[in-house]
Formats: sequence, structure tokens, C-alpha cells
Amino acid sequence: MSGGTAPGLVAGIRIDLKRLHETWMEVVYPRQRNAEDTVLGKWTPNSRRGWITYRLWGAIGALAVGLLYPLVLLGYVFRAQTRRIDLAAARIGALGVFVVLVVLWGALSAFARYQFSTSGFIAVVAASVVAIIAGILAYVFSRLGGRVTTVVLAYPFGVTALLLPPVIAALYSPTLAESIFSQSEAVARWINDTVLDVYGINDRLRRTYDLRGIAHAAMWFGISIPVGWLLGIVVTLANYVRPGR
Repeated sequence: MSGGTAPGLVAGIRIDLKRLHETWMEVVYPRQRNAEDTVLGKWTPNSRRGWITYRLWGAIGALAVGLLYPLVLLGYVFRAQTRRIDLAAARIGALGVFVVLVVLWGALSAFARYQFSTSGFIAVVAASVVAIIAGILAYVFSRLGGRVTTVVLAYPFGVTALLLPPVIAALYSPTLAESIFSQSEAVARWINDTVLDVYGINDRLRRTYDLRGIAHAAMWFGISIPVGWLLGIVVTLANYVRPGR
């Protein structure tokens, strides 16, 4: 942002906020975004009632932009990281991605073999296999192109490939297991009591499944999907507000 100086930072934020607010205004009114320097200029109402409605919509938009902009900033951070990963994957290709993931999560599985219980070792190996497959799928879908494909498929598989094995390893770590398991169960209870509290889904899950062992791995795999979607959405939002170079 303008060389990283404070004035440049402030100017960049102002441009972002202006662009977001104009986009909001254009949902209802014509010629709002980037229209000031055009021949026709920005559209404005020609009646008192129209101005009142226009200002009211603008005030609602200001509140919405204020709530949304932190996600844009988060998107800038994640965009830089995902771009590095994407460039690295493009250089080494699908085979390189496969080899890197096999070496990385194979080493973690070997560590789990000697440090964890048998059930912990099996869980880490299973998570590693899922992560390797997810990594290849993430690479394929990212190469296919298209924002929808990238957000809906590539990002969730990418998050799974990078985070699932270490999360599962932490669940079975002798030093971390007690605290991690309790937090994992707290997350499961929250999801069950809120997100899944529709059509009796949470009650059926409680009767059918016991959150033990491999069920923790399955739960965190499920969590990685919406986390990937959220990551893709905030990066897309950042690209919309300030397209990457």
C-alpha cells in the first residue's frame, strides 16, 4: 500500500471503503461505482423523497461496509499466502505436490508410530492419506480455473491437505491430548446444538455416533470444508475490492 507509509495506508483504506460503499449503492441505484469521472457522472435522485431514501440506503451501506471490511483485510493476508502456495504448486506440478505431501505427512506418520498409541497412529495415517488425496484434488481444481471451482472445491481440499494431519496428531499427542480433546468435544457440542439443530439431525447424531477415536478425525475433516469456503470467500472479496497484480 503506497510503499507501506502511513499516509499511503490511510489512502488505500479510503479507496477500499469508497469502492465497497459504491458497490453497495449500485445494488439499488445506477451509475454509482467509479462514475464520478465519467461523462454522465454519478447518478443522484431528483426529489426530496428520493434523497431521503438514497441517504438511508447509504447509511445502511456504511454500517455494512464497516462490518465487512475486516474480512477484506483478512482476505489480503490470506491472498498473499495462498498465492505463494499456488505458485509453488505450479512450479513442481501434480507429481511434485504428491511427493511433497507424501514426504511431509509420511514423516508425521512415522513419528506417530513411535510416540502415539496404536489408535493414534492409525488416525494420523488415515488423516495423512486423506490429506494427500485432498492435496492432489486441490491442485487439479485450482488448475481448472474459474472462481467458483476454486472457492467451492480447491480451497476446502487445500485446507484439508495442510491442516488435517497436524490437527489429528495434536488430538493424540500425549502432552496435548487432554486439553485438545476437551476443546474438540466443546466444538462438537456447539456445532451439534447450533448448526445441526434442524430437523432433529443433532439428536440422530447423538444416538448413532460416539465422539471417540476416529470420529474426531471425521469431525475435523468436516470442519475443514467450511473453513476452506470461508478462506476462498475472503480472498475473493479481497480480489474484488483490490485486484491482485
